[in-house]
Amino acid sequence: MKNIVKVALVSLSFLLAGSFAKAQTKIGYLNFDVLVGQLPEAKTVKSQIDIYQKQFIDQLTVMNTELQAKGQDFQKNGAAMTDAVRTAKQTELQDINKRMTDYQNNAQQQVEAKSNELIKPLTDKVKAAVNQVAKEKGYNYVFNTAQVQFIVAPDTDDLTDAVKAKLGLK
Repeated sequence: MKNIVKVALVSLSFLLAGSFAKAQTKIGYLNFDVLVGQLPEAKTVKSQIDIYQKQFIDQLTVMNTELQAKGQDFQKNGAAMTDAVRTAKQTELQDINKRMTDYQNNAQQQVEAKSNELIKPLTDKVKAAVNQVAKEKGYNYVFNTAQVQFIVAPDTDDLTDAVKAKLGLK
C-alpha cells in the first residue's frame, strides 16, 4: 500500500512539473531564408556570387567547346586514323572530359564556400535580430519554417513582422 502511495505521489509530481514547464515554454516561428533575402545587402551578395560563378561557367564553356571540336574531329577522321593515333585521341578526349568533371566539382565547392562567406554576415544580422525579438517577447524557441513545416501554428507566434521591424525592413 505504501508503494502505491509513493508511486502516485511521484507520478503526480512529474505531471505537475511537466504542466508547469509547459506553461513556461513559448514557441515562435518565422521564415529565416525570406528574411535574409529581404535584406538590402542580399541583392549585392547575390550579384557578387553570380559574378564569381560566371568565371567558372565561362571556363567550363571553353573546355566544353574544345571537347566538342575534338570529338567531332575524332568522329569525322576516326576511320582513317591508325590504331595508335585513334587510341591517343580517345585518351585525350577522356582526359578532357575528366578535367571538365574535376573542374566542375571544384568550381561547385568554391562557389558554395564563397556563398557561405558572403552570406554569413547577413545570417548573423538576422540571427541577432531574431534573438532580440525572442528575448523581448519572451519566446524560448523560434523555428525556421523554411526547414520545418507546421500543420497548426497560431498567427500570434509568427515573429516575421517583428524581426522585419527590428531589421528596418518593410
